[in-house]
Parts: sequence; C-alpha cells; structure tokens
Amino acid sequence: MCSIVVNEPGNCTSGADARPSVQTSLEVLEYEICTLAARLASETCRWLLLVAEFDAREGWAEWGLNSCAEWLSWRCGIGIGAARDHVRVARMLGSLPRVQSAFLAGELSYSKVRALTRVASEKTEAELVELARHATGAQLEKLCGKYGQVLRATREQARAMNERQALHLHWDDDGMLIVHGRLAPEDGAALMRALEQAAASVPADTQEFGAAAVRAQALVGLATGGSQDVELVVHVDAQTLSAEEIGQQAEVEGGPVLAPETVRRLGCDAALVAIIERDGKPLSVGRRTRAIPPALRRALRSRDQGCRFPGCTHSRYLHAHHIEHWARGGATEIDNLLELCSHHHRLVHEGGFTVTGRAGGEPEFRAPDGRLITGVCVKPGLAETRALLGAEAIGPDSCRPLSAGDGLDYEMAVGWLMWREDQPL
Repeated sequence: MCSIVVNEPGNCTSGADARPSVQTSLEVLEYEICTLAARLASETCRWLLLVAEFDAREGWAEWGLNSCAEWLSWRCGIGIGAARDHVRVARMLGSLPRVQSAFLAGELSYSKVRALTRVASEKTEAELVELARHATGAQLEKLCGKYGQVLRATREQARAMNERQALHLHWDDDGMLIVHGRLAPEDGAALMRALEQAAASVPADTQEFGAAAVRAQALVGLATGGSQDVELVVHVDAQTLSAEEIGQQAEVEGGPVLAPETVRRLGCDAALVAIIERDGKPLSVGRRTRAIPPALRRALRSRDQGCRFPGCTHSRYLHAHHIEHWARGGATEIDNLLELCSHHHRLVHEGGFTVTGRAGGEPEFRAPDGRLITGVCVKPGLAETRALLGAEAIGPDSCRPLSAGDGLDYEMAVGWLMWREDQPL
C-alpha cells in the first residue's frame, strides 16, 4: 500500500514521518484518499448516531450545559457553529433510514448528508438518496438549495391567513407567560425588522433550539431595552427571602407566585426597596438602592470576561451571582461574586447545581449528584459500541458518484420532488 519513511537516529526532528514517500504512485495516493474518505463518512455516521442517543437522553444536561452542541464544543473541541450543525444532522438521521444506511456504508459524505437532511422527507427520501449517489457534492448542494427555497415558499403560502389583529396574553399554570397574536401586514413587517435587529444580540447557543427560541429571546431583548434597566417588581417578605418555604408572600406584581430560591436568584443583581407594611398596607417606602454598585460591576466584568460556568461561552447579558446570597449574610464584594448567564444562574439557584468559592482560585461547580464539573474527559464506557454497530466493507469506490458530473436539470428535479411531496404515502 503506502510506503512509510522512518528517520534514522540523529536525523529525526519530530519523530517518525508518517507522510507517504515521493516514490508512492499517484494511483496509490488516490486509492488511499478515496478509501479513507469513505471510511471517514462511515465513522462520522457512527459518531453522529452516538451523538443523537446522547442528545436524546440529555446527557449534556447532567453537566449543566444549555445543549448538546455546547457539550460537543466543550468536550470534543468542536466549534459551536459546526457542533450545532452536527447535532441537527444527528437528530435527522433517525427519521431518514435510507440516508443513514447509505451514510453508514460510506456511499454518502457528511457534506451530502448535511444537505439532504435540510430538505428530505419520508416521501422524497428515496429519490433524494438516489440523486445523491449520482451527483457530485457541489451539484447536490445546489439542488437541495433550490428545492429548499421552493419548499419554504410553498409552506409560507399555505400558512398565510387573513385574520384580524389580536394579541392575547395569559399566565400559564407553570408560571410562563403565553403570548399569541396576529398583526396586519405592515405592523407585522415592522415587528419582524425589530426582531431581526434584536436577534443579532441573542447568544449564539440559543440558536440550537431553533428560530422560535431566537425570536423569543429577541422579543425579551426588545422588552428590556437591551442593556437598559426595566423594573420588575417582586413582593417578598424578609422571612421568605432567607428561607426554603414561603412565609407570607413571594410573587411577581400582578403575576404568579415564585419559589423563594427564584426570588433569591432575581435578587442577586437587583435594585432593592424596603417597604414596611401593616395588614397588607404600606406604611413607609425606603429609598431605592442597588445591590451591586457600578464600580464593582465593572471590576467583576473585567475579571470574569463571561459566564464562569465550565463550558459556557456566553459573554453578554450576564447576571452577577452572590456565591453566598446576601439574604443569608453573604457580602456584596468581588470575592463573593461571579458572572453567570441566565441559564446557569437559574441552575445554581433552582436546578440543584452548586458553586463554592475558593480564595484566590477558581470557583468549584458541582452537579446535583455531587460530581465536580471540570474539563477532565470522562470515560463513557462505550468500548463495545463499534462491535455492536457492526462493520461494512468499504473501498475506494464507496463514495464515488455514479455519474461523472454530468449536467443536472435542477428545475426538473425540483419539480419531480415537489410532485412526490404531494403524493400520499
């Protein structure tokens, strides 16, 4: 196969040189490249199937991370954008058995599979896989792009409705605010432009949860005015603030009841107003004070440079968290503070995660079961996975297109796929 040149003692600068020698023929090089490309495709499929299982079982949540993509970025060293794409493809493989089979056999590259998973359905999967076997990678990308544009336009037209403007708001039983409404075309366009601008400030990992989650965060950004302060009034008695159960009250003004730990989370970085009441009626209202002075906030931001939770990449819209809450005697000073994103701030208050500070050192985060969350790789005990998945015969022609890059009538192909989409199963 391939000649390997090993340096003689005294001539070695960086160990054995595993590059093919100049004597290796081009035919052998081509054979090796094509064979390894097919094997890479097959192994990538196996890896993505494991990722899909890990994602479905929410293994990433045990480490307090927002998503499987964030876990891949942290544990496997994959860029967050590529990680989100890998997770999307992994989730789709389970519903596309023909794509999965061809991918596992090394017949389809990851690039081809990524394109197919954007547009394939149960009705069109067989046709698309056959097209993918014949087309080059560039041809398939172009075809799927054109087909995707037609699909989106058709679905948008089907969803179009001409109804009266309305906006309905109500609190759900779990405390979430439900928003539902319809706007006139011109008003809707104005809102969409505002949301698109606000979406640019939404943390990147939120995109893993889809466009709906991004729009929700963008809408919150509009409501809060970005970095400007917006007053959220929470009524809580002093006893409840430092206890585990509600004494007299703990609720959003005009909204649902909150757990004491939720109130403490909101109070980590909030303005405080002391009100003396008797029989539910205020007798005096104190001055509005800020728990964390601006100078201390700047020092905290300069020190932490983002969320301190291991693996988190968020660096905007952070909360200042009291390691020992001020309601329980914790001091509002930099050694007792750290920055957390909203997701991890909620976890350390209401999700069972804990954080402790170390003088002059990094904070220690622990999962609900007591495990220390660090960057040390954990052996998952999946050594038998390869044997369970089996092995396919793969060679240099496994991933070779069945055509020689002949011309492809994209309009005809898209028309045929749309016709198949309209047919009953």
